[in-house]
Amino acid sequence: MVQFRFLGILMAVAIRTKKPLDLHLAPWVWKQLCSMPLGGADLEEVDLLTYRNLQGILHLENSEITEDNFHVMIPLDSFMAHSADGRLVPVVPGGQNISLTFGNRTEYVERALEYRLHEMDSQVAAVREGMSTIIPVPLLSLLTAQQLEQLVCGLPEVSVEMLKKLVRYRDITESHQLICWFWQSLEEFTNEERVLFLRFVSGRSRLPSNLADITQKFQIIKVDRVRRSQPGDEAGYMNKYQE
Repeated sequence: MVQFRFLGILMAVAIRTKKPLDLHLAPWVWKQLCSMPLGGADLEEVDLLTYRNLQGILHLENSEITEDNFHVMIPLDSFMAHSADGRLVPVVPGGQNISLTFGNRTEYVERALEYRLHEMDSQVAAVREGMSTIIPVPLLSLLTAQQLEQLVCGLPEVSVEMLKKLVRYRDITESHQLICWFWQSLEEFTNEERVLFLRFVSGRSRLPSNLADITQKFQIIKVDRVRRSQPGDEAGYMNKYQE
C-alpha cells in the first residue's frame, strides 16, 4: 500500500501547489475519495460488460430462462465473479461453496455488485491517508467527484482561448501578422499537440481549473534577425517567463 499512499501525497501536493497531474482514475475512485456512495451506475460506467451480465442474471422476466434451465443458460454455478484484474473470486466469504440458483440470484447480484464497487476500498483508504499528511482530508466530503478531479488533474482540454490568457507580448502586438499566424497554427493543432506545446513553453501538461492560479506565463518576443539573403526579416520566438 506504500505506492498508493505516495500517490495520495502527490495528489495533495498537486492541490497545494496548484500544479495539476496528468492522472487518469476511474470515476468512482474520485467519488470514494469524497466519501460519496456508489451504485450500479458507477460500475456500468467503467465495466459495462460485467454490469450487463449482472442485470441479465437479475432480470429474467422477458427471457426464456426458467428455474429448470437456469444452470444450462447461466454459465455460473457458485457465488463467484471476475474481479477488476480478471481473477475469478468469491463475492462473499466461502462463495465458491455457495450454489447459485434461480431463487438466490438476486442475492448473488447484490453481493457481486457490492464486491466490485468496494474491491479497491483499501487502496483508496491508503490514498486518503497519503493526502491527509498535507491537506485536511475530511474537507474532501464538501467537494463533488468532478471538483476533486479538477483540483488534482486540472483541465483535460487545452484550448487556444486559454493559451491566449497565458501569454505576454514583447516588442510585438497581438494584431501583428506573425501573431495571427501563430494562433491560427495552434487552432489547427489537435488537443494532444497543444498539450505538447503547453509542456514546451511551461513544463506542465495540464492547466488548473482556475487560470488565475498560474504564475508562470510564456512570452512571445519579436526579434530582428538579419539574414544574408533577406536583410531585415522579422522573426518571432517564444520564451518562458516567470513572474
